Amino acid sequence: MKLPAAARAIAVPATDAVEAARARDAAAFGTAVEALAAQDQERTGRVLGAVVRLLVEESHPDGVDSDDVRAVLAGCVRDAMTWQDDVDPQVVLVLLAGALGVYDPEGDDAPPKALTQARHGALLIASLLTTRPFGDCLTTAFDEIARAEHHDG
Repeated sequence: MKLPAAARAIAVPATDAVEAARARDAAAFGTAVEALAAQDQERTGRVLGAVVRLLVEESHPDGVDSDDVRAVLAGCVRDAMTWQDDVDPQVVLVLLAGALGVYDPEGDDAPPKALTQARHGALLIASLLTTRPFGDCLTTAFDEIARAEHHDG
């Protein structure tokens, strides 16, 4: 996949973080998450959120309800806690709800810091990936974002 530099700056560390999470490689995960968190937080969040939404919608083709959200959240946290004992279910919920467009940050404290978002976002995506390669998900997410920006512009 040929990406512009700004997209590559997100895609490379995101791929590294998700693959390290899938392999449960704590050292590689920490390095990749730091690199991911160093990118523009708004853009990174938009890309990772698009991937999460895509994966959740694909795994629930008849629609997503509150039980589905609870199951995704529980599955991610349960899986992550086997090797990342300080995973925060509240952060995972905020990221999941944000990706699905049902999170309103008004009234909340400050959003999670970039490192926390990157870490939990990669853990969430790793738990959602079953058969589809992450690279395909990224391509779809970048395409969706580009289409949305084109229509908004």
